[in-house]
Order: sequence, then C-alpha cells, then structure tokens
Amino acid sequence: MNSDKILDAKGLACPMPIVKTKKAINELESGQILEVHTTDKGAKNDLSAWAKSGGHELIHFEEENNVLKFWIKKV
Repeated sequence: MNSDKILDAKGLACPMPIVKTKKAINELESGQILEVHTTDKGAKNDLSAWAKSGGHELIHFEEENNVLKFWIKKV
C-alpha cells in the first residue's frame, strides 16, 4: 500500500505513538496518507479512535512480526 510519509514509532509507549502521529499528520496535505509503525499493542485501539475523532480515515491496518502498521488518510 502506498503512503506519502512513514512514521517509525516502534519501541515507544503510550501516548507517544499518538503524539508523534498527530505531529506527522499535521505536516501532510489533505488526501495524503501517513503510514505508522508501532509495537505498542494499545495503539490498535488508540490510533483508530484518534483517527476517527480527528475526522481522518484509517484505511488499512495489519500486524506483521509484532509490528502494528496503520495507514491513515488525512482529511
């Protein structure tokens, strides 16, 4: 899946993946996609809730080798 920016938040504990995701998405243009990689299991619920509350679209999620990957489209 294509993304405009990749954020490596592996090894960070809550709330840092959300904090870094918010900062990274603010640097994107509307319609661009941010790919987030994290090892924080809590991020599965946190990032999807954060995207929804911010009006962004969580377009894909997958888990690979204990790394959670999210693709979030900025609105």
